[in-house]
Amino acid sequence: MTTSEAAVQPDSIERTPAYSLWQLVRYALALGTWGFGGPVALIGYMHRDLVERRKWISEAEYKEGLTLAQIMPGPLAAQLAIYLGYVHYGVLGATLVGIAFVLPSFLMVLALGWAYTKYGGLAWMQAVFYGIGGSVIAIIAISAYKLTQKTIGKDWLLWLIFLTSAAMTIITESEFILLFLIAGIATWLTKAPPAFLRRGGSISAALGLPLATSFWEGIPTADNQKLWQIFLFFTKAGAFVFGSGLAIVPFLYGGVVKEYGWLDDQEFLDSVAVAMITPGPVVITVGFIGFLVGGFQGATVAAIATFLPCYLLTIIPAPYFKKHGKRPAIVAFVDGVTAAAVGAIAGAVVVLGRRTLLEGGWSPEIPKIVLFAITLGLLIRFKKLPEPIIVVAAGLIGLVVYPLVHG
Repeated sequence: MTTSEAAVQPDSIERTPAYSLWQLVRYALALGTWGFGGPVALIGYMHRDLVERRKWISEAEYKEGLTLAQIMPGPLAAQLAIYLGYVHYGVLGATLVGIAFVLPSFLMVLALGWAYTKYGGLAWMQAVFYGIGGSVIAIIAISAYKLTQKTIGKDWLLWLIFLTSAAMTIITESEFILLFLIAGIATWLTKAPPAFLRRGGSISAALGLPLATSFWEGIPTADNQKLWQIFLFFTKAGAFVFGSGLAIVPFLYGGVVKEYGWLDDQEFLDSVAVAMITPGPVVITVGFIGFLVGGFQGATVAAIATFLPCYLLTIIPAPYFKKHGKRPAIVAFVDGVTAAAVGAIAGAVVVLGRRTLLEGGWSPEIPKIVLFAITLGLLIRFKKLPEPIIVVAAGLIGLVVYPLVHG
């Protein structure tokens, strides 16, 4: 589709919402409760459910949200959910959807943090994640494939951007915000160049609860000074770390382990593992870390400090995206950034697959590969099979298989 065609598509026309705000909030609450697979899978679920199946959000609106989420720092899936809440219901919609999306996983990590500190670790975690790992990679792969198929189409320039971004992600195992911006500018200059370039022809791109004392016995607490340190550190994490999902992990490690010494290496790895086996945004690991450092108050402060910047960095520019996002130049820019973003997502699937299915990056983990293949086959054969059922079954299999493989 050309830029001029996109500019006159129904997507670009203001539409009366086909859903209520509470329907969208309930959806966000469900996705935050059952949405396994990290940001790659979560944004795929949003596209499948809200754009393709329910048609609550247009393709153009989804692309605008994905672009904004990619070029702003903070957790990708949470920012996209916040923007989609803003589309028809403004700041109230963005606020309620954002809270509904994050709250379930936050409550889960609070419970896991309590169990971890009360009973000295989560030994079962490795076994459960061992089984879940292979299945989740298959779920992510299917989501990435559908997203690619829908957003790239047959446009040669978008395919070039997609492949370049995917290759960069696979080789470097990281995402580059500069590449997204270059892709957007390149597509703009190629498809909708400004007047001074158009004359020469278009160019191509190069806090405490009143519960029984025994319930909270042994749970860490934090004084005001430590809570303030937690707030400042996690605000920086939310405001200045680009990239989705686990991109925030190196920054967190440098602070909570190296700089402040709040956690040791094993506690930090356990925190990351908790985020991986719980649904919702992977960045919710900050809640678990905050709990280990300062109990309920620490978890609450850490989560608010991390997600508040991404909330503000979504709703502040959102009106400008919504107002000017239908202009041909903006449509072209969004197309380019989207192609780069989807390429990075596809590359991330390869990276995650290699890390999950190959022990140490080289040695095949046969049980995980078998689970991956079975899940892939089931999802292709039964297109409406609920992912949570697969994830729960895989976790139970992991509890049985892991001791046999690594016992």
